[in-house]
Amino acid sequence: MSLKLAGRRRGRAILSPALILTIALLTVTMPAPAGTAAPATGGSPVSAPGGRRPVSWTARTMGTYVRVTLATDDSSAAESDAVRALGVFRRVDSLMTNWTTTSEVARLNREAISAGTRVHPEVGTVLDASLRLWRESDGAYDITVEPLVRAWGFLGGPRRVPGDEEIRAALARVGAQRMHYDSASRWLRFEEPGVRIDLGGIAKGYAVDVAAESLATHGVNHALIDLSGNMVARGAPPGAGGWRIGIRDPRDRIPFVARLTLSGGAISTSGQYEQFVAHDGRSYGHILDPRTGRPADGLISVTVLAPTALECDGWDTPLFVLGPVAARRKARELERLDAILIQPGTGRVDTMWVESTLRDRVVLEPAARAFIHVIYF
Repeated sequence: MSLKLAGRRRGRAILSPALILTIALLTVTMPAPAGTAAPATGGSPVSAPGGRRPVSWTARTMGTYVRVTLATDDSSAAESDAVRALGVFRRVDSLMTNWTTTSEVARLNREAISAGTRVHPEVGTVLDASLRLWRESDGAYDITVEPLVRAWGFLGGPRRVPGDEEIRAALARVGAQRMHYDSASRWLRFEEPGVRIDLGGIAKGYAVDVAAESLATHGVNHALIDLSGNMVARGAPPGAGGWRIGIRDPRDRIPFVARLTLSGGAISTSGQYEQFVAHDGRSYGHILDPRTGRPADGLISVTVLAPTALECDGWDTPLFVLGPVAARRKARELERLDAILIQPGTGRVDTMWVESTLRDRVVLEPAARAFIHVIYF
């Protein structure tokens, strides 16, 4: 998969109760990267008659911030549920990051050559999902894209525009057909040296799902988990039918171009403005097409709604890579997900393609009407 690399760092996140930095009402929101979905709220916080209110716990993890918001009448009692959910992200990061030499993914990249090596069960789950996405997306999603990401400097730096020969050399090591994974034995083997995997484009979604499962297991029925725009919603905050989610303006003209309500399931967004390379007056986005070795072009934002965050996180970037026409066709084929695509216009007006299944759910912001034209597909 062409990867989302926003805000990654070189160290491993350390998560402890001391790093649970914020206990605040949901109406106090943190900034999110341009082009991502984010909680969208306004007005005064609402409490239920029994005192239930949204309370948030926030921590730095996986190169960004995670916020766990629970609707509760006892924030002290709810804290253990939030801390337990936040702990999921430390574990997943320690397994799946490419920014350390001690993670499970780093070990696999060293040891999966020749005879191969056994895979940790959680990493195996994500590998299975990644290979399904590779097949279903016609190669637009590919976790072996790591050599290309390094060539462009989005992993390890410095960011730059590689030459044609360097891109060709990286492409010679890219392609999920060069890796073999047996899910029954959890055995991974790379066909040749130089093949490497990067789960950065799907690990966040997996972590959000596991954290949501932790909350559900402990009886938490009303919660929103937000990891840099990768979200799972359960139930609703007090006095509302669901959690209000904003689709951020990928051009940063206004905070949100549209809003919707989510009371179950997941949502995420992929955009090109989180990281880029500026060269000769042109910006090259960080979302790379693993088939060409170059940044994807044709869309500036893709939002996906699906039952799980893993599906959302997995599909938002390959839809971006596929471009406006093929992405609409693929979204219609995949009944389990719904998509919102923003295509840049030739003038001031961009086109927001909204899947018809979302016609009654997505509301365009009044301020966006001057520069967003909505078409249902």
